Amino acid sequence: MKRLTRYFLEGLLFLVPVVATVYVLYIVFIKIDSLFRFEVPGLGFAVTVLTVTVVGFIASNFITRGLVRVVDRTFVRLPLVKMIYTSIKDLIGAFVGDKKGFNKPVLVTLVPGSNIRVIGFMTREDLDNLGLTDSVAVYLPQSYNFAGNLIIVPREQVRPLEALGGEVMAFIVSGGVSAK
Repeated sequence: MKRLTRYFLEGLLFLVPVVATVYVLYIVFIKIDSLFRFEVPGLGFAVTVLTVTVVGFIASNFITRGLVRVVDRTFVRLPLVKMIYTSIKDLIGAFVGDKKGFNKPVLVTLVPGSNIRVIGFMTREDLDNLGLTDSVAVYLPQSYNFAGNLIIVPREQVRPLEALGGEVMAFIVSGGVSAK
């Protein structure tokens, strides 16, 4: 009976992440496909990927950069739109832009003199504009969640980690289970 239970649990460990990933991809695929209502399954998804790629090409082209700047300036000037647009733009840029924001993993001692520490990413080393001259901004992603907390801590409580940002993010988001 113990052997059957172990096989069942090993099956779950293998199947749950695979099925969950396939299910999420399937839902995204179906939703995008249904927006276009094409007769051929998958054509809507292909059109979406192609459209995003073409827009990326146009936006990175020297000739059209002026148009991109005009759109950017327009969105930044509109009161409610500015908050939404800049937040999304900064978040996406933190993962895929030229200025990746999660590339400085750090270990933070929460209470000086204690052994309570958290792993996060230093997102800003200079907070003089907020009047916090000896502090840094550290983002703490949450495990099994797409959320996190930004904490401000004294610089001396932060120690850089010798690790790749992507590996540290995977470690944190997995709750410490994923490790290389």
